[in-house]
Amino acid sequence: MISVEDWALIRRLVADGVPQRQVARDLGIGRSTVERALASDRPPRYERPVVATSFTPFEPAVRQLLAATPDMPATVIAERVGWAGSISWFRDNVRLLRPEHRPVDPADRLIWLPGDAAQCDLWFPPKKIPLEDGSKALLPVLVMTAAHSRFMLGRMIPTRHTADLLLGMWMLLQVLGRVPRRLIWDNESGIGRGKRHADGVGAFTGTLATTLQRLKPYDPESKGVVERRNGFFETSFMPGRDFASPADFNTQFGHWLDIANARVVRTIKARPVDLLDADRVAMLPLPPIAPTLGWVNRVRLGRDYYVRVDSNDYSVDPNVIGRFVDVHADLSRVEVRHDGRLVAAHDRVWARGQTITDPVHVAAAKELREQFQRPRPPANPHDELVRDLADYDRAFGLIDGEEEVA
Repeated sequence: MISVEDWALIRRLVADGVPQRQVARDLGIGRSTVERALASDRPPRYERPVVATSFTPFEPAVRQLLAATPDMPATVIAERVGWAGSISWFRDNVRLLRPEHRPVDPADRLIWLPGDAAQCDLWFPPKKIPLEDGSKALLPVLVMTAAHSRFMLGRMIPTRHTADLLLGMWMLLQVLGRVPRRLIWDNESGIGRGKRHADGVGAFTGTLATTLQRLKPYDPESKGVVERRNGFFETSFMPGRDFASPADFNTQFGHWLDIANARVVRTIKARPVDLLDADRVAMLPLPPIAPTLGWVNRVRLGRDYYVRVDSNDYSVDPNVIGRFVDVHADLSRVEVRHDGRLVAAHDRVWARGQTITDPVHVAAAKELREQFQRPRPPANPHDELVRDLADYDRAFGLIDGEEEVA
């Protein structure tokens, strides 16, 4: 077989008027080779001739099983058809046949109308963020992209818990100033799995009068707008950056998003900031009353006067030990109340397994402990009531009223 260079040279020489006999003589090849090169409309390529293999006799039976059950494991197919050879070789051949029998699932080109949807996702920046205890962790960033205008928002949150996801969405929607008619998520565990939303998601969307749509598995096209932004963040925002804390990350990310949203998006040939007004006009207004969000719990305060939020313990005024307290936490603050009265307030710590103590609570606990251990003064005997012994004699009939008078 001649090379691609010889094939091209033969065609060029003949096109310049050189006789085929002379071309064959100059290149040292046969005339039939020259004729085949001129007759071929594509460069020469080596193709291995198809020969029968040990898998060939089993192929019809394998195709029959795949037609009925396209996802049947190769090991099960090998057992059904009686294969006794190498399972790796059998699996490689089944892998080549499987796509021909798998059902086709076409993906349509989606058109996003103004105000219709915002796609939401979690992005994990490939750099650990320093936390309060000196440790570093990979933290999630809740990102949201308005599908029509491609306007991007994002904020780092402490966990993937439902409470933090809803708090993050509410903060981003407040920045957006309006509510898209649909919030599109994939099967994030904090949002819901299967046919059910996670606890609190329904109340959140009901307050906003919007719809939260969770996509079916293996449907990346329906959330491709925000998925592509995750890669954009890693290639355009992350390189060369260092972060001192989650707050520092959010500050830098917010400034960068202002710049990124002012750039022309190739697919829509426009800047997101220029399309944002038309997108917002078609969205829903923010609710007049903010939804009830955050970590909420009601517990009876134990003797150690600490309450737990996520994985951290926060001290509480020990004067309410044994009573019920209401715990509420958002992304930055932890507050504890008893009958509406504030009995503890702390900055929320994003590190894990920490104990956060207010010195005032420790001092109050010490004073209460000293009062409890201090011995009580003896009772004054003159203050005690002494019963007349004659009352017992009359009760048992030992004396009567006449004897008492005498």
